[in-house]
Amino acid sequence: MTPTAAPALPVTHELRGNILLVTVDNPPVNALGVDVRRGLVAAIDVAEANPAVRAVLIVGAGRNFIAGADIREFGKPPQMPTLPDVCNRLETCGKPVVVAIHGAALGGGLEIALASHYRIAVAGAKLGLPEVLLGLLPGAGGTQRAPRLIGAGAALPLMLSGKPIGEQEALKIGLIDRVGQSDDVLAEGLAYVQQLLVDHAPVRRTRDAQALADQATSTAAVTAARADTAKKSRGLLSPLKIVDCVEAALNLPFDEGMRFERKQFLECLDSPQRAALVHAFHAEREVQKAPETRRAQPRPIGSAGVVGGGTMGAGIAVALLDAGLPVTMIERDDESLARGRAHVEKVYDGLIAKGRLTSDAKAKKLARFIGSTSYDALADVDIVIEAVFEDMAVKQAVFAELDRVCKQGAVLATNTSYLDIDAIAASISRPQDVIGLHFFSPAHIMKLLEVVVPARVSADVVATAFDLAKKLRKVPVRAGVCDGFIGNRMLAVYRAAADHLMEDGASPYQIDKAVREFGFPMGPYQVIDLAGGDIGWATRKRRAATRNPDARYVQIPDRLCERGWFGQKTARGFYRYDEGKRAGTPDPDVEAIIVTERERAGVTPRTFSDEQIVRRYLAAMINEGANVIHERIALRPLDVDVTLINGFGFPAHRGGPMHYADTIGLPALLADIREFEKQDPLFWKPSPLLVELVERGETLASLNQSA
Repeated sequence: MTPTAAPALPVTHELRGNILLVTVDNPPVNALGVDVRRGLVAAIDVAEANPAVRAVLIVGAGRNFIAGADIREFGKPPQMPTLPDVCNRLETCGKPVVVAIHGAALGGGLEIALASHYRIAVAGAKLGLPEVLLGLLPGAGGTQRAPRLIGAGAALPLMLSGKPIGEQEALKIGLIDRVGQSDDVLAEGLAYVQQLLVDHAPVRRTRDAQALADQATSTAAVTAARADTAKKSRGLLSPLKIVDCVEAALNLPFDEGMRFERKQFLECLDSPQRAALVHAFHAEREVQKAPETRRAQPRPIGSAGVVGGGTMGAGIAVALLDAGLPVTMIERDDESLARGRAHVEKVYDGLIAKGRLTSDAKAKKLARFIGSTSYDALADVDIVIEAVFEDMAVKQAVFAELDRVCKQGAVLATNTSYLDIDAIAASISRPQDVIGLHFFSPAHIMKLLEVVVPARVSADVVATAFDLAKKLRKVPVRAGVCDGFIGNRMLAVYRAAADHLMEDGASPYQIDKAVREFGFPMGPYQVIDLAGGDIGWATRKRRAATRNPDARYVQIPDRLCERGWFGQKTARGFYRYDEGKRAGTPDPDVEAIIVTERERAGVTPRTFSDEQIVRRYLAAMINEGANVIHERIALRPLDVDVTLINGFGFPAHRGGPMHYADTIGLPALLADIREFEKQDPLFWKPSPLLVELVERGETLASLNQSA
């Protein structure tokens, strides 16, 4: 019988001369699980007990130093030692403790570094405290040590943005002491420790650092951050608690500040916001595991074509160029092609004006961009994305040309928002190569990419779409074919619910306010004005022939469009827009139109509270989301959540509509829908999935394991 090998320890230590080298090796990212925490404490104990050890060097194996806490432990009983215990043990060590950072030192990883006595990083290092993105705050001394080390003015943005900084910026603000001359983190770390020993460098504890000594400057930084955070992070728990903790660092002794931080951290840990944000974090990673990606390899993509140079086509071209791909744009004539190129250049010129791109970088990107009025220019590209007018005949004509000119094996994608991709695929000789890539506007900015999977597409084409999304830094969600796919199908329903509320007595301005206060960045009528009311109007006219004559249809938006009031671009929509201003003001003329339409429809207006508005708006959204899952348009509830968060502004701190439905309870939600059904049984028909789950006593979350 062969003896079983002992599992590798996640923390090892060895003597390198008079330096105890401690290596964290906990793949894939060296997360600070309990065994890592125990290993670090044990290593410090060994260092202090061995007189041959004069200093300790901590490094990470693999591609990172330590990328953060192990979030799988969140919500479970704490296992000793806690991360604050580990950090305190490092800081109180009687021998110098040095960390050498490569790759990611994030969250708890940076808190380990802050608790150590000296810090060196090599090129490519990323240092950050991203806990706020998960509804948390740095809970192992980060809010107390970082301000003492680098000052409140530098520490607050680091914690409130959650964004990492590079090694040069970290050196500039004093977060690290040195940048290595090479990318050999071990050699650089050992050399740095030897230099410290030669210089008789003392133990230097961050708790004693004096960056907060200028009371007036520090207080001003805290005051400014509090005002800015109250405005930008409305409704969020952890950002203001981070400001409170930094204020505690300013006003309290270190140990008292640590106790205050721990109390705030535990309150965040127990918050529904933390659970929702962690769900959103996991869901965003889970959506990338589509069934087809598990059984097929992606086709190679080395070049791309875009058909259509309008706003959407140009945005897609920019996204492809930014991913390093050569792009060929096709337009119907030279004038249209010139406009398409101008749209692309306008994006880059805007970035140059903001200091986020150089003219040289723009030139290099545009060197990979060519335009043509002939489809023959697409003969050798690996993927073509069609972004022309939303009309089936127009799109089928484009695909006939692509079928004629594109090489065998090229992926043929449509950016349609609503149309039947099965019908597009069936119109050409290679339906196996046709897929939907539904970008959201602006296409070079919005993270969501719906990968719409028609019936006859090859699995490797689906895998290619997901691989391309990764290159484009998009969040891909697999969707089935139906009118509107996941997001726009749901949007049509919950926007109709808003229209019903408006016709029944709520003003569009009250509806927008209630939805914003729930956490959406904009209300539905602000969004219509931003996107252009004519877009939805065209869709409604397209659907008119197939609309159920018994379904309620609110005509108020049509009355505005008939007057040419399309929103911001015409200076009037649901709101009025003063010249040069993007924020609208309520329009008495719109309110008069609403009154007239209520009278025409025979509606006696009634009063709604903001809470009633939100309940109906979300009930419609969740009910249609359940239908989308029931029909397998979305594979799981988490796919719906990721779609609504990344494409439609659903507040991430509420976890997405399906996660939120579980938090309020499916029985209560279904009871609401049954009540609304009494007034409009066609619109408010309960989803069979919700009925089934309530009968079984199950949650939507229970379906997230199936795909």
